[in-house]
Parts: sequence; C-alpha cells; structure tokens
Amino acid sequence: MSNSTHSAPQDSKAQPVYLVDGARTPFIKARGRPGPFTPVDLAVQCGRPLLLRQPLPRSVFDMVILGCVNVVSEEMNPARVAALRLGMGDGMPAFTVQINCGSGMQSIDTAFRYIRSGDADLILAGGAEALSHAPLLFRQQAVNWFAELAAARSASGRLRALAGFRPSYLKPVIGLERGLTDPVVAMNMGQTAEQLAHLFNISREQADAYAARSQQRLHQAQQDEVFEREIEPAFAADGKVYTYDDGVRPDSSVERLARLKPAFEPPFGRVTAGNSSQITDGACWVILASEKAVEHHGLQPIARILDSEWAALDPAVMGLGPVLSSTPILQRHALALGDIDLWEINEAFAAQVLACLRAWNDRDFCQSILKLEQAAGQLDEDILNVHGGAIGVGHPVGTSGNRIVLHLANALRLLNKKRGIATECIGGGQGGAMLLERV
Repeated sequence: MSNSTHSAPQDSKAQPVYLVDGARTPFIKARGRPGPFTPVDLAVQCGRPLLLRQPLPRSVFDMVILGCVNVVSEEMNPARVAALRLGMGDGMPAFTVQINCGSGMQSIDTAFRYIRSGDADLILAGGAEALSHAPLLFRQQAVNWFAELAAARSASGRLRALAGFRPSYLKPVIGLERGLTDPVVAMNMGQTAEQLAHLFNISREQADAYAARSQQRLHQAQQDEVFEREIEPAFAADGKVYTYDDGVRPDSSVERLARLKPAFEPPFGRVTAGNSSQITDGACWVILASEKAVEHHGLQPIARILDSEWAALDPAVMGLGPVLSSTPILQRHALALGDIDLWEINEAFAAQVLACLRAWNDRDFCQSILKLEQAAGQLDEDILNVHGGAIGVGHPVGTSGNRIVLHLANALRLLNKKRGIATECIGGGQGGAMLLERV
C-alpha cells in the first residue's frame, strides 16, 4: 500500500539539528476575493520580526527554503523573492519546494537533512500560501478560441474566429477547486474524507463533535495568549492590522454544526464546511541550526528534530498518510503511541483525523497495512492538537506543515513535555511526520 523514505537516526556521523525559533502570521480566512497579501507578502510579514530578534546577521544563513503550492505569477520562486525582500543579501541561495499539503514540512525536512549531513549550519525554512489568490482559469474551449483568433492573419480570418465566440467562454474555472481534485482517482479531497468516514464507520455526529472541540480549544488558546510569541501581526496596505487567526468560531457546537449541509456528497455525506479545514492565507518560518551554529552564535534552541518520514499510499485514502508516516518513526525509536507526549495531526477534515485514530486501533489494519503484530492502540485525544487545529486555524496548504512543527515545539516548551510528533496527510496520497524533542 505504501513506500517510505526516512532519516537515519542511528548514523553516528549525523549532526544534531535544532529548531531555534520561529514565527508565523495570523491565518486569515478567505472571504470570496483576493486577500490583502500574496504568499511572499505573508512570508515577509512574519520573517522580518523573526530575523530582527536573532543575535546574528542575516548574511550568515546558508540558504532559504520555502514551501508554496499556489505560486502567483509575479512571484516565481517565492523563496528567492522573499529572501531578497527580507534583506538576506544577493548571494543567498533560495529555492521553493512543493509536495502539496506537505510543502511547509518539506522545507524543514530538506533543511534538517542538509544540517544533519554537515553540509549547512543555519537555514531559514518556511511555508507561505495565499489560497484567496488562487487563479480563475479559462476553459479549454476558450483557450482554443483565443489561439485561433491570435493565429488569424487576415481580416476575414479574424471575423471567422470572432464568429466562433460563445458566451460560455467567459465563465471561468475555479483553479483551487481543480487543484484540490486528484487527477488520478478523480476525487476531490473532501470525497476522500467521505470514503474514510465510510470505511471506518465515523458518523456525522462524531465528526461534528471533533470539529466543535477543535474550535473551542483554539478559542481557549487565544484567550490564554498561547500564540503570543508564535504569531506576528500582519499589516495590510490599507492600514488594517491582523493579529489573530480569524477563522475561529467559539460558538461551535454539535447542534450548530448539525445544521450545515454535506459539502461533497449530498444529501447523506458526513463532511461539511464546519468539520473541514478552512481556505486560508498564511505564512510561517522556522530557523534550524547545527550544534556548531548554536554554540557560535549563542542561540537558545526550542527543540531538537530527531527524525522524519515520508510515506505514500492510494490517493483515494490519502487521509491515512499520518498513520503510514508516523508509525515507522515509532518503530525506529522503540516508542508506542502513548510514549509521545503531544501530537499535532493536521486537521484536513475531522473525519480524516478520526479515521487515523481508528486505523491505529484496528488490529486487521495494523497487521495487513502496517505489518504490526497487533493494533498500535488508542491515541489519547487529550494530547492531540491541544490548542486546536486547521478546522479553526485554517489550512493554507503550503504553510500548514511548517506551522504544526513550530507549534509542536512551542507547546512542548509551554507544557513542559519531552517529545512530540507533527504529522499530516498530503493530497495525492502521501504523508509526512517529524519527531521532536524539547531542549
């Protein structure tokens, strides 16, 4: 069902890799029109204060890596554009990575591997996404018509081409909708969550209950100022200041969510707008450093990255990616689910997260798919997404993997816990996971 790639924690030559600091913007809910920031705008908004508080010049970084999925045409290779706008210098190498929802985690993992091998000492790794800027596309028939018109060389030819125009050519295709549909299995991401709800017998009420709890946890974390150091305000050109994740719905309840109609499989589907992640804009950066850089610059690490894993599976059940990517990490380190103090599983859909928990607790699944002797067990939901997740925060796809790693590191420190795993499903049938230990 899957293949995987992983780090080699047992390699005696591997250098320690530390997460030193990080920052993100507030995640801003898309509201039917382009938001105030492009991906690079967002990256710069949180990158500047992050770099300003470091006791080192920007020129000492070895490289900049940024995850981004929906790159806008004015910002090709947004990592390089962001690096230049952040004052990293003309000589700073910078490149963009894309693995759909895992892009923000991929930037960290790439940096992790550079530093672990001794090829770099200090890397700025991030994710940036402005889903509200996803393009509207012409239909193929309209593209063909424009091509025919442009190729016409005579007045009569242009008239013939003009006569072929149809008003339907002006109706655009929503680029985001097409991007969130897997081209191999012809299912959108919500339909894959519906399939998991069916396979693991997850009811609408259970999905809504999970979603309501996620919203309430996020709201409580905001009230407790949990994100005070993590979030940097974003300043729009019109003077508006964004200071918090504005997709939170503190009044969420099972009763309120039950009023919403199924979004992907009406009328009997279990996945709704209320128990799914939100379409959102946001960016996040983390600074990774070697032991040498930590000592030389007098840095204070938050956490050490111990291991990482990428797995792949059938795109139709892509939501199980966290199970397939996290389990090998547990096996390599001789850890059980309960040995992990905190879990961050990106909440693409409530039903998808619940399906992962049920898969781990299903003996047949664990034996046939994970090749375990018995079920991995029940993951305690009290240590899962303790401050809420993407159902309330939102899921800017190129950023989320970066956010959950940063927040996991901060939560380990805040709650005085030892180790945690950040993991996510990835559109197209993949999954990524990272194991962190508090310093």
